[in-house]
Amino acid sequence: MTGTEPGYLDIALTKRLKMALTATSDQLFQLILESDFEILKTLLHNPNLSDEHLLTLLKRRDLSEDIPKLIHQRRKNNLSHQLILALVKNPVTPGSLVRNLLPNLRIFELVDLCFIPGVTPDQRLAAERTIIQRLPTTPVGNKITLARRATSIVVGELLKEGDSRTIEVCLNSPRLKEAAVFQLLNSVAATATTISMVARHSRWSQRPNLQMATLKNRHTPGIWFSLWLPSLPTTAINQLLANRRMSKQQKDLVQAELKRRGQGK
Repeated sequence: MTGTEPGYLDIALTKRLKMALTATSDQLFQLILESDFEILKTLLHNPNLSDEHLLTLLKRRDLSEDIPKLIHQRRKNNLSHQLILALVKNPVTPGSLVRNLLPNLRIFELVDLCFIPGVTPDQRLAAERTIIQRLPTTPVGNKITLARRATSIVVGELLKEGDSRTIEVCLNSPRLKEAAVFQLLNSVAATATTISMVARHSRWSQRPNLQMATLKNRHTPGIWFSLWLPSLPTTAINQLLANRRMSKQQKDLVQAELKRRGQGK
């Protein structure tokens, strides 16, 4: 019988499967490199298999999704934190399993997951949602660190909370999007203090959409009207005057600017 005949192949495969079941700890590290997924699935039943073997196996990025599922099924009652993290980080782990495991991760492990090369969009989105769900009970110190390190979506959510203790850090984040700042300025969370933090920030202060949103907020201090109205086109001034949310003091400042231009009453 030659090495290319079917019977020979069956015998060889049977031997390899048996080896996967009975291999010693050292031999398992070699078998983990196998390209045949049937061999990998079989070695998961080996009594000598340890967390160290599984962690090494989960570093592979060429696995089938069956492998992480089988690991979870066999170890779900005693999964170590390291194994949970390794399962979540592997790009072939099914999304449903990832979502089930994410609550077990620490908040900054979730942040790190978002930036791992090769992380899938579903994994990143699930991690972001888990972080956001925890924000109400997250200490301020951790929120400040999140504002520095997290994704644009998480930083935007932190900004929308309107907490002056975290806003400055959020505004400095290179990942923060203008849309999130615009939402803050139009929300009930905006206060005179937080509005002024945006208005004097070097990155955001000169953006036309944000200037108009600032001036339309009834909590905006008069100083920003005095500084910005003279440089606005008359059409923008008239838009401000039509804004019903402005306070009487703010409207007086707008009307005074129009009068200065010879158009006020």
